[in-house]
Amino acid sequence: MEFFCYHRDRAGSLTLREELLEAHWSYMDGYAAEMIARGPTLTGDREVPTGSVHVLDLPDPAAARAFAFDEPGHQAGVYRDVLLRRWRNTLGRTMWDFPGGPTEGDGFLVLGLGAGKATDLDVPPGRDELIAYGPLLSDDGGTWLGTAALVRAPDPATARGVLTPERYAELEVHPWQFGGRPS
Repeated sequence: MEFFCYHRDRAGSLTLREELLEAHWSYMDGYAAEMIARGPTLTGDREVPTGSVHVLDLPDPAAARAFAFDEPGHQAGVYRDVLLRRWRNTLGRTMWDFPGGPTEGDGFLVLGLGAGKATDLDVPPGRDELIAYGPLLSDDGGTWLGTAALVRAPDPATARGVLTPERYAELEVHPWQFGGRPS
């Protein structure tokens, strides 16, 4: 089962986040085989982290909750909240398989929170710029709750265009970059 996890930073937690960076990476190293995508969301100038996205393949919702809530930053109070949802990897690849690579262009997290009938279930045109894409689902996988995409785009407006904005109760776009322990 695939899961989308988005830890959003609490205001004023940057120093604590930085102190826990090695503990965070070490924790994530234990999930390397399950990781589909990962990386921080950032401020508009791309200088300061604002959250942390992880997409993983885990055995069940209980394992996903353990992943999300046992994370060292969460345990220490870095994050204000956690969005954890089942997810379906419609691209069938990891971010490491993305042909554009991790350093070309700007990445964005596009998060559409659903309202009503499921939308954007199929991979949209422009697949070459999609790093990860899929629906957000209920724990049992039976109810569509939104869509999450990691996309390379020249600006937030272009990134937003990967989804159908009028079909969502809320649509967020956050600067994002490939994550992981630096080599």
